[in-house]
Amino acid sequence: MFVDRIRISAQAGDGGRGSVSFRREKFVPKGGPDGGDGGRGGDIVLRVDPHSDNLSSLFYEPIAKAKNGAHGQGKQMHGRSAPHKIVKVPVGTVVYPANQIDQNASEPIADLIQPNEEYILCRGGAGGKGNVHFKSSRNRAPRQYTEGGEGERGNFLLELRTIADGGLVGYPNAGKSTLLRQISAARPKVAPYPFTTLHPIVGVVELDAYRRATIADVPGLIEGAHRDVGLGHDFLRHITRCKILLFVVDTAGSEGRHPIEDLQNLRREIYLFDPRLSQRPWYIIANKMDMLEAAQNFAEMRGRFAEIEAIPVSAATDEGIDRLKVRLGIWLDRGEIDKTVGENTSPRIIIGQDVQPNK
Repeated sequence: MFVDRIRISAQAGDGGRGSVSFRREKFVPKGGPDGGDGGRGGDIVLRVDPHSDNLSSLFYEPIAKAKNGAHGQGKQMHGRSAPHKIVKVPVGTVVYPANQIDQNASEPIADLIQPNEEYILCRGGAGGKGNVHFKSSRNRAPRQYTEGGEGERGNFLLELRTIADGGLVGYPNAGKSTLLRQISAARPKVAPYPFTTLHPIVGVVELDAYRRATIADVPGLIEGAHRDVGLGHDFLRHITRCKILLFVVDTAGSEGRHPIEDLQNLRREIYLFDPRLSQRPWYIIANKMDMLEAAQNFAEMRGRFAEIEAIPVSAATDEGIDRLKVRLGIWLDRGEIDKTVGENTSPRIIIGQDVQPNK
């Protein structure tokens, strides 16, 4: 089961209370107060697990609760602090308050993108003070102590955003999964019906000069996805971190659509999901070039999208795959530069010759 968004309840441990105690020892009259402090409550800590790729473990354990600290004891013995409650999450987990309505319109609490990174979600309460802290010349036998502090608690929304260098975007049956099989060791499901890919799959591509790149395959995107047609827009969050977007097009029009219309619809849906995402560098992978009418459609598409680089391939026959890997390394190098230059530019969508999408 793949889970990429889940609500959890977190409760850190309370601190132990301080102790009221007086020293009782032979030949030590009027030993005085010796009550120790309470131990600290355990924290709720999110730890990034590089071996996890979704939040399914929290589906079965949505409540994270740490233990309370131990109470103080006599002879100024400090209560034992409780251990931290470690909650493992995958790389790319974003944390929001549970009462947040629109995650796209606000800043998250935490964005965990580094392996083994830790974030304290809720802090445990401090231990209480024992009566040894209340002694004075006027108060020689204090019976005062303090209770331990309450641990922080709250409800949170955890959302996974896959980290990859490039994202494959296309209609169902455009050949994205077959293409990912050809360029990487990933083995996504391939079948002759739409929406075989129901969750993101990341493959590692070996490039030249001993370099590697990660490519994410997301479920098929269709026209009207912003109105929840098909699988909707939810899965597009997994390509928001990508440096470049790779639009995989059925160049042969085997599903009864023209590749130019497919590209326009795909670009429009990306813009409607997030205008900033449509600013990312993007390229065209013209798939199914081994089929009839593909050559003519490819020529028309190149004429319409003359400013966008397109690579003709056939994922089924391995045609053009080696060239695609070479260009992929070049595109990713460009993406690093374009991302830093375009961070502060205003949102704009490019469709063909800079044509705005139809309203």
